[in-house]
Amino acid sequence: MKKSGFLILFVFSLLLMFSAIAVIPATAAEDSSSSTLRVDVLKYEPYPADIGDYVSVWVKVENYASGEAEDVSIKIEPEYPLSLDSETNAIQNFGRIPPDRTAIHEYRLYVDENAKTGTGSFDVLYRADSDLSWVKESFDIKVGSNTFDSKGTVELSNVISDPQVFMPGDEGSVSFTLENNAQSNTIVIDGETYDTYARVQSATLEGTDLIEVTSQPYEGKGVLGPGDSVQVTYNVEVDKNIEDGTYYLDLLTIGNSHSFNNNWRVPIVVDSDSLEVIPSKPLTIKNGQGTLEFDVANVYPNALSSVAVSLEAEGVSFSPSNYFVGSMDPDELFTIEIDAKSDQKEFTGTKNVTIIASFRNGLNEHEFVAGERSLKFEKVQEDNNTAISVAAVLGLVLLVVAVYMYRRKWNPKE
Repeated sequence: MKKSGFLILFVFSLLLMFSAIAVIPATAAEDSSSSTLRVDVLKYEPYPADIGDYVSVWVKVENYASGEAEDVSIKIEPEYPLSLDSETNAIQNFGRIPPDRTAIHEYRLYVDENAKTGTGSFDVLYRADSDLSWVKESFDIKVGSNTFDSKGTVELSNVISDPQVFMPGDEGSVSFTLENNAQSNTIVIDGETYDTYARVQSATLEGTDLIEVTSQPYEGKGVLGPGDSVQVTYNVEVDKNIEDGTYYLDLLTIGNSHSFNNNWRVPIVVDSDSLEVIPSKPLTIKNGQGTLEFDVANVYPNALSSVAVSLEAEGVSFSPSNYFVGSMDPDELFTIEIDAKSDQKEFTGTKNVTIIASFRNGLNEHEFVAGERSLKFEKVQEDNNTAISVAAVLGLVLLVVAVYMYRRKWNPKE
């Protein structure tokens, strides 16, 4: 009886072990794909999807791991009211995808003609190898649209960045004017009369990896008559590690209908240059005191505000301690004078003086070391210049008196 019980326990343990072995690869497989690949919907057109018509959906799969994905596949499983144009097109195999590389595939989904305006959903399954399990991600797209018969066309104008040019790490805003460029209230097309009102259903500004748009998309709630406009503003943040250059943000607008949608590229300029502070004459103080002169130049493309310069050197005090220049236009030059004083009047030689500049670019405060220079100390003998001047004046007076007396002596009539 004991042997029989032991045998049953042994067999049960073996079954548990085999079950664990069978489960572990599946879990590891799922973790392997999800820790290697990332899937996303790049875009879909038209936006929103038309009821009773096809919509193209671009699915992107990215290998963000350090190793190569050997045999990458994706599969789409749409839900009503969406369906595939053909079930044979559900799976797409990409093969090998190296690290930090992406692959894109276009699916065509049909929107049922009886669908209602709202949201359509579908699942994208992916795996890094044919031996691994599928990992699932779910996505939504907008179905149906509020289309209008109006024929007003919206154009983009008056793009304003604040600040005009960004520095790394800056925060600011980008503003646009969306204007209905129609010239009259109605227009005749193929014998039919249409109004020229324009509708901006939404306007979305998309950032980049190094420029983040922190504002929500604009949602239009009215119509624009001929010549009317609306201003839209988005807040942006520029990464502190960004390099100088021109970057483009995508502005996507949805108008009266799909044919009135627009995509614009909006430039953002980044420049890390700012102020230059250069001595305009040798930095020298005599007998522990002197006046230092600098040229402050704004080499930035736009105006800077709250410009100030301060100096630091061991054992030396400066007045003013922080020279406030104020606002400076691009390419403007300003000359400043700062008094220096040291208690070491007998000291001769040089000391390093650090030049610190600060300013504002828009609402962003910046401070940096504009350079280091050598400050020369000289000892000068103090001559009795006052005594010499007095003696010279007295000598001149005595000379005049002597000449006068001499002339009186030899010419009594004078």
